Amino acid sequence: MTLWNGSFPFYPGPSASFPFDTTWATIISIFLSVLVTFIIILPGIRGRRRLFWFLWVVMGLFVGAVVLTVQFSRDWERGRVAANVSYKSFSPALVTVAIGLHVGLAGLNITLLGAPVRQLNETIDYNEHFAWGADYEQSYGAGLQKGLPTPILYVAEKFRARSPCGVQQQYRSAGRYASIALWMAFSTWLISLLLFSMPILLYGAYLLLLTAMLMLFSLLFFSTVRNTAKCPIQLGTAALKTGYGAAFWLTLATGLLCLLLGLAILILNSKQPEKLKLVFSLEQGTGGSEAEQGKSYLLAEPSCSLHDVLMVPLAELHEVTATKL
Repeated sequence: MTLWNGSFPFYPGPSASFPFDTTWATIISIFLSVLVTFIIILPGIRGRRRLFWFLWVVMGLFVGAVVLTVQFSRDWERGRVAANVSYKSFSPALVTVAIGLHVGLAGLNITLLGAPVRQLNETIDYNEHFAWGADYEQSYGAGLQKGLPTPILYVAEKFRARSPCGVQQQYRSAGRYASIALWMAFSTWLISLLLFSMPILLYGAYLLLLTAMLMLFSLLFFSTVRNTAKCPIQLGTAALKTGYGAAFWLTLATGLLCLLLGLAILILNSKQPEKLKLVFSLEQGTGGSEAEQGKSYLLAEPSCSLHDVLMVPLAELHEVTATKL
């Protein structure tokens, strides 16, 4: 079979890489905008409170950004292997490629990168997304029609609903429950920020602990997939094996951070509540300025038979005359 215009003639056209996912960029841009806005108004906060509130706002924005980012991440589970495989169906030509598998809560991505990228007069650089559910079969059928490389179709077939492996339902259920837990964690995070700003520190700490527990529960839901029997993915002489990805470990670290912060606030509130109020600057400004606190007040001497009692500063004491009506 000969090539025509860089591709085999029985394929409708050259394949295109999966478009760039702008979800991460949108989330990061929103939270960075909020951070920049806070930095602009930061000089208006006086004293040592400036550093504390800066660190607290950065931590709060970091937790919110992580919860939203991992929700749409496709890196909860990942695997990569290099192999010599057949590139197209009905062709004996072999190519040296790196096949990658990236599993998220809503679907998976399969990548194919040539080594070198240019082989068989074609650029081998693919990143195809397959969403769970009915859309998976549509994406798989569309991949067959446009002539995706054989390694991508082979890996995608392992996760089909009608595949003997039967792993799609497990990943789909685990991703659904993990996603619900993360959306609940995002809601409790927002409420905790509101309580800390009011400030209601004790209930804010409770909501922060609840946020941590929900994030850890999402990890528990997703990790149940790892306890099931794995379907072997053999590519030539190499096997594609997967492990937890960056999104999983980032969620774990953020959940533990929220857990430690919530426990620290609860312990400080029970042991030394005055120091906790001092840390959150709740007592600053209640006693007035130092100049006002240094003034002494005393009773003025009565100047008439009515014995009117007046409070005047000692430094500004002067004779007061009462007029009798």
